[in-house]
Amino acid sequence: MKEIFEWDRLLYNDLPENFILEVIFRSTVMFIILLLTLKLAGKRGVKQLSVFETVIIIALGSAAGDPMFYEDVGIVPAGVVFMVIIILYRSVTWLTGKSKKFEEFIEGKTECLIKDGKFSVTTFKKESLAQDEFFSELRIKSISHLGQIKNAFLETNGEVSVFYYDDKEVQYGLPILPALFHKKNKDIPTDGVYACSFCGHTENQKKEPQYVRFAPKKSGFQQ
Repeated sequence: MKEIFEWDRLLYNDLPENFILEVIFRSTVMFIILLLTLKLAGKRGVKQLSVFETVIIIALGSAAGDPMFYEDVGIVPAGVVFMVIIILYRSVTWLTGKSKKFEEFIEGKTECLIKDGKFSVTTFKKESLAQDEFFSELRIKSISHLGQIKNAFLETNGEVSVFYYDDKEVQYGLPILPALFHKKNKDIPTDGVYACSFCGHTENQKKEPQYVRFAPKKSGFQQ
């Protein structure tokens, strides 16, 4: 029968002292696996925290939680895990300050998704961000169409930052309000300004078959 406060079990769980070397190895491997996994998940998978910050939180949370509840997890190995994580954190922080390429690999880089009211199609395809989700982010910022936007950026923490045109400079743009966005026309009913539903490009069109949507300026439709 086990007694409480058996110090050898409490601190080491009856494991040999050289098991600490294996703990160091395990911690390093799992830290790298966590980092790569969350890196592959994309910016939106860890919104509001960078990939690196999320890895630190998960690793420290696991190391702190297990010895609190499980008697087969010793305190000393858990403490070593903390030390290894802090050392890896300091090392990664130092490397990000020394190498721009390493910093971009760990933290990612800010990407421009909209420029002058039009999608940067190539950049948008690279990001793990659905169009509906992106439009939702813009609507939360009281944006009704892309012509209001000068630039929109996907930041390294997954947030979308927007720079607006002045009221007098607002252009025609692809509507993103649900009722208008889903109002697709296969044919152009009348001459007017229309927006491409794929890239947001706007131009004057004459009545002819094309896949388009109306392009409002400020409010309402412009034809």
